Amino acid sequence: MSAPAASPATADLSDAAPQAQIAEPVFRDFGGRAAFSGQVVTLRVFEDHSLLRAALETPGGGRVLVVDGGASLNCALLGGNMADLAVRNGWAGVVINGCVRDTAELRGKELGVKALSAHPRRSAEQGEGEQQVSVMFAGVRIEPDDWVYADADGLLVSREALHLP
Repeated sequence: MSAPAASPATADLSDAAPQAQIAEPVFRDFGGRAAFSGQVVTLRVFEDHSLLRAALETPGGGRVLVVDGGASLNCALLGGNMADLAVRNGWAGVVINGCVRDTAELRGKELGVKALSAHPRRSAEQGEGEQQVSVMFAGVRIEPDDWVYADADGLLVSREALHLP
């Protein structure tokens, strides 16, 4: 597998595309890939990781899984085993409006992971939630097939793929 293409810096993209949405700075970086980007697949779940697992078991094709976990700080939606699935299946990253766990493992994965915080408790597996729906959190609305660009400076969302001049 070849190395992923370098993701353009969000600061540069923000300057070049002022129409792009910029998420409020609420996310922490947990993955081994500090910068990542890709077309979006969305999920809306609450304290249930079933749909995340199912999504990450499919070919990612360099996409980014964006998960509205309702900003729950009661349990983790993603851990080391699911990160392994994401890497194995070619996902560029995961953005979670919620928590992750196994943070030491996540740092060692070639995967971008942004989330609100860490929590040791695993979430439920009840198969509840919605796929490919509009989600809104951190001051941005994210639609299926939008584009996400993330790095240490933040998270940027665009309807179209962005390129630097």
